[in-house]
Amino acid sequence: MVAKTSTTETAAPREEQEEPRRPGRPRSEQADHAIIKAALDLFAECGPAALCIEQVAARAGVGKATIYRRWPGKEDMLLDALPALAVVLPVPQGKSVRADLIALVDAVCKEAGDPRRARLVALLQGEGRNYPRLKAAYLDTVVRPRRDAIRSVLRRGVATGELRENTDIDAAMYLLNGAVVASMSGMHADVVDSRYGKRVVEELLRGLAAR
Repeated sequence: MVAKTSTTETAAPREEQEEPRRPGRPRSEQADHAIIKAALDLFAECGPAALCIEQVAARAGVGKATIYRRWPGKEDMLLDALPALAVVLPVPQGKSVRADLIALVDAVCKEAGDPRRARLVALLQGEGRNYPRLKAAYLDTVVRPRRDAIRSVLRRGVATGELRENTDIDAAMYLLNGAVVASMSGMHADVVDSRYGKRVVEELLRGLAAR
């Protein structure tokens, strides 16, 4: 008698655990920093129109592919570089409007004294119409925080009675901001000194201080 053959197939052994996926190569913070610095340096030297990825790669010591893995083009790269221009503003102490305004103006003027930063700001203001995304990002990341900080201190001064009740907050803010912008031009080096912020604030408060 012929033995009956079993029709049950033996299942192929299943792997107990799938091989984990290998993660992609992590981004190098050192490369990021080098690229951002190179991009801002070249932006200040030649402006956004003449800046190219090849120049940035050479200055940063990386390959073009390294940059293109991070950004599709130079404008996106510059958008990520702009926050590096933001000034670390001092936290208002809340004891004196005069002291807090002087601290804010001094901090911004100190950064504005950097020739590269002054050149970048001039380029962004002059060529912003050709690069609306860059100009909008500059306003959001660099200018608006500064304006908001000054407004906040001025409003507090009105609330505490240090400033007149009818103080025009926006006008006062633009006067202080204008003094900062003027310090960037380099045309008034004989006026912009270590006491510039104090002098500007004190002159403004002569008209705003409560009587």
